[in-house]
Amino acid sequence: MCAATGGANMSKHEQILVLDPPHELKFKGPFTDVVTTNLKLRNPSEKKVCFKVKTTAPRRYCVRPNSGTIDPGATVTVSVMLQPFDYDPNEKSKHKFMVQTVFAPSHISDLETVWKEAKPDDLMDSKLKCVFDMPHEHEKPAHEATRLFSFLPAKSTDDIEPRKLVEECKKLQTEIIKLSDENRRLKDERRKGRGMLGDQSHCIPSLLVVIAAIFIGFFLGKFIL
Repeated sequence: MCAATGGANMSKHEQILVLDPPHELKFKGPFTDVVTTNLKLRNPSEKKVCFKVKTTAPRRYCVRPNSGTIDPGATVTVSVMLQPFDYDPNEKSKHKFMVQTVFAPSHISDLETVWKEAKPDDLMDSKLKCVFDMPHEHEKPAHEATRLFSFLPAKSTDDIEPRKLVEECKKLQTEIIKLSDENRRLKDERRKGRGMLGDQSHCIPSLLVVIAAIFIGFFLGKFIL
């Protein structure tokens, strides 16, 4: 139920409730969705208190609960929900809230009856103004910043070095395959008696294979570290 509008009666007694916040209700933008702020009402007295929350802009806010009772020593949290609207930074907020209270009678049958029968001298009230706070660019929520950076390409030098190492490893692996094929070919030729390289004909490719494997191990070790 949305908060009701009502005029303020002059209080004869000081407000018995302790309000938190005491003077302002701050609403943090952007205001494209419902923005909620909480108001805590604490009753430090030894008597039960009836309360009612009113606003000068009832169509712009919903309040839950907007009325009720608070037992001695208890606290009630009131949620004030600002409805979405087009924010104009040049327009100052003139919205105000009032928390009106009265000590509850010994027997409560109906809250509406309590307020109707309450004498003006028995009423207490506190007024709060509304403040709209639009965050700056650097104060945007963290999830928005994360979503933004997730679409940006990674250009960190830390990423470039591993990529180079992986490419080098792939090239070396290709060379190893070629050398292995060449080694097998030379062995086949030697067996058939067509090769004239003797027993050392396959040593050079085998040695190159070993050297290439050492280089791969070096680059992979650097990549992992």
